[in-house]
Parts: sequence; C-alpha cells; structure tokens
Amino acid sequence: MDDLSNPQAHSKPKRGVRRFLLFALLILSAGFFIYYFICGMTYSEGTRSGILTKVSKKGFLFKTYEGEIIIGGLNQGDGAILPARVFNFSVREKGVYDQLEKDQGKKVVLHYREVIKSFFWQGETNYFVDSVTYSN
Repeated sequence: MDDLSNPQAHSKPKRGVRRFLLFALLILSAGFFIYYFICGMTYSEGTRSGILTKVSKKGFLFKTYEGEIIIGGLNQGDGAILPARVFNFSVREKGVYDQLEKDQGKKVVLHYREVIKSFFWQGETNYFVDSVTYSN
C-alpha cells in the first residue's frame, strides 16, 4: 500500500501543528492577561496639591485626558528656595476631566493612584487622578 492512499498518514503531522499552535496561543493569551493584571495593580496612592495649569484631551485613535499641576516651591528659611515642580497626570473618567476643566488656575488637591505600567490607550502617565477637592 502507498502512503498517498492512506489519509491517516497525512493527518498526524497536521494534528501536531494544530496542537502546537493552540498551545502557543493559550500561552500568549495567559501571558498577556497576567501582564495586564500586574501592570494595572496599584503601586501607590495619595494626594498632591498645587495650581492646576493644564488639562487637555489628547490622542488620535485613543483619546486620553491629561493634565498637570504646579507644586509650589518651598522657602527653606535660610534664603534658599526649592524650585516649583510639575506633576503630570492622566484622568480616566470624563466627569473628573470636566470638573478639572472648570478649575484651571485654581489651587486643587488631587487624589491619585499610581499603577506599575499604563497602556497607551489609558493615558500618558502612570498617575491616574480619580477625585478633585479644593485647597484653601
């Protein structure tokens, strides 16, 4: 008998390739979900206060909300002044973005959550502001 007349002789290599591809796809999918879960974990959270100087909507395909506050410099008492710093942040919720848009130029206190790594569709920074209060 000829191998060409036996259909089972040709299906075994195809089954092996299919199994390998399915296994590779499962490993890649599991790796992506684990990476996504770990990167989305909260590394730290807290508040920052300063003068809100910028809020914008950025991006071509994926629009993200970005902003910055200026954290004022400190007088050391001996004539030395620490320079002001800029804190860049991202916002996920449109309601928070709308509130920030109204508060430009005001002193605000931002509650943020820092993640290990953000994905490009989430924002440009690893700091995500979830609420805004006002400082006196």
